[in-house]
Amino acid sequence: MYATQRDRLETKKAELRGRLDRVKANLRRGYDADSKERAKELEDSEVVDALGNEARVEIAKISEALKRMDKDEYGTCDECGAHINDGRLVAHPYARKCIDCARFEEHRRAHM
Repeated sequence: MYATQRDRLETKKAELRGRLDRVKANLRRGYDADSKERAKELEDSEVVDALGNEARVEIAKISEALKRMDKDEYGTCDECGAHINDGRLVAHPYARKCIDCARFEEHRRAHM
């Protein structure tokens, strides 16, 4: 039922793993002996590390979505049990809530 979506998620996961491997390689390389250059490299490594963290979070979300597909739970709202609109799943493939429950959650958080 969600074969196309599964393929997209698997492709994205592979891309992110490649990015993460490049980030790890970049962080493992040595630093320049020049103090100005080293400061710049440390700053760059912080940015690269943040990108790596984002990739890890997205990989985890993809893995969870794939598990839900395997359990035939993908596309079902965690809150109300309603079907999550296919357009929402294309735009936000890790969605665990239908648009109504997601909006309610956003509204609730905004007024806490």
